[in-house]
Order: sequence, then structure tokens, then C-alpha cells
Amino acid sequence: MTLTTLWSIITKILDISIVWLMFYFILKNVKNNIKMVLIVKGVILILVIKLISSLLDLYTVGLLLEYVLSWGPLALIIIFQPEIRNVLESIGRTNLLGRHKILTVDERERVVYEIMDAIEYLKKNRIGALIVIERDISLQEYIDPATKIYADVSSALLGTIFFPNNPLHDGGVIIQGDRITCAGSVFKTSMDPTLSKRLGTRHRAALGVAEETDAIALIVSEETGRISIAVDGNMKYNLTLDDFKMTLIDELKPKTEMFYDADEDDDEESAGEENA
Repeated sequence: MTLTTLWSIITKILDISIVWLMFYFILKNVKNNIKMVLIVKGVILILVIKLISSLLDLYTVGLLLEYVLSWGPLALIIIFQPEIRNVLESIGRTNLLGRHKILTVDERERVVYEIMDAIEYLKKNRIGALIVIERDISLQEYIDPATKIYADVSSALLGTIFFPNNPLHDGGVIIQGDRITCAGSVFKTSMDPTLSKRLGTRHRAALGVAEETDAIALIVSEETGRISIAVDGNMKYNLTLDDFKMTLIDELKPKTEMFYDADEDDDEESAGEENA
């Protein structure tokens, strides 16, 4: 194998890898944006109709669709400029190698214990709260204008922050790793039309940050004391304390550990089948 051939193979692999990464990040961000999903579905529908018109020799339909395909991309960029900007911003905030601190099992258990202790207290006393846990996508744009704290996660501190007479209780708390980074954060609210109108600003802000990033947003309702979790663009509403805790533990697990657990489950199933 000559050096020229080897270089050609390397460049082809690099080319394919870059294209794959581009599609991966685009699709990853599109799936969490309802309007962008509708755009993709509409484009696919137009292409299917265009193909059918070509096969059936539908001249008028084909001609109209040619105009649509010619000017459609420009129209989509103009009409859906905010959504496209949000996707590009989300991609730009993503760090390929991950930026959050990987907690040990003991650290993760302590963080979950402190958060659950605070959630139980806030739920019991119907004190509204919004706690956002950063993962791979940076929340720096929300941290910069907020009040910095940089303290270990503790139930007492969380309870104090969200106490009704505290000036920071209306905003959200951001946790990075096992530290409370800031309080009083203000998040963009979700524009999801399917979201119940009974849910207030706190829930909409939680869903908004879960749509734009991979953060975990924990909510306690001030009116009802109900607890919810927003993650991956979805809202898990009115959970029990046990379900809330299990969901939080699962979401805080590192991806490698989740894969490891899945492999262990597969091995146990295989062993059970062999014994049977």
C-alpha cells in the first residue's frame, strides 16, 4: 500500500465521519423541537408527492412542486429563522467530550439524597422551586446573569433559596456536578402548544430549558405541591416521591454506566435462558 493510497483512505474516513457528526447533531436537536419536526415532515411529504407526480406523469402538480422546491428553502429560512437559530445555538453549546463533572457513585448518592430531602420539604410545605442540573450542554448563558453561589449541594441551602421571603426564590437554581453554581436564573419558556394551560411559568421554563439542552429540570408546584421532571423535551408531571427519585437517579447515571447496566441485564437474561 502506497502513501498516496493510505492518505486517500484516511481522508475518505474523515469525510464520512464529519458528515455523520453533522447529521447526528442536527437530528439530535431537531427531534426535541416540535416546529422543526413539522418542517422535516413537510419536506418529506413534498418530496414523496414530487416522486409520485413524476411516476404518474402529473405535469401540473410536478411544475408547481418544482417552484416549491426551488424557492422553498429560502422561504423556510425566513419563516423559521428563530427555530433554526435555536438549533444552531444548541449545537454550538455542545462540547463533544462533555464538560460536566463525572460524579462517583458516592457523590451521586449524596447529591440525590440532598435534592430529595429538599424536594420532600418543598412539596410538603407547597413551596415552589425550579432546580436545573447541567449535563453535557453548557448552561453558561443562564449562569452569567444569575447570582453566583458555588456551594455544595445541600437540602438546607435549597430550602433557604426557595423560601418565599428570599429574593431569589422566583428564579431557578443551577447545579453543576455536586455544586450549586447559581440561583435566580431566568430560563426561556417553552412555546409547546400541547402543554397544559394549567401549568404556570415555572413548568414552562423547565420544559423550555429541557427542549434547548440536555439538562434535567426539577419542579415543585407552589399551588399544588406536585413534583415533576422535565428532560429531553418531555414533562413527567405529578410524580410520586419514589418515581421522582428513580427518574432522577436514572438520568444522573453516566452514559457508560447505563450501557454497562444494560449489558449486565442481557447477561442475566442469557443465563436464565440457559438454566431453563
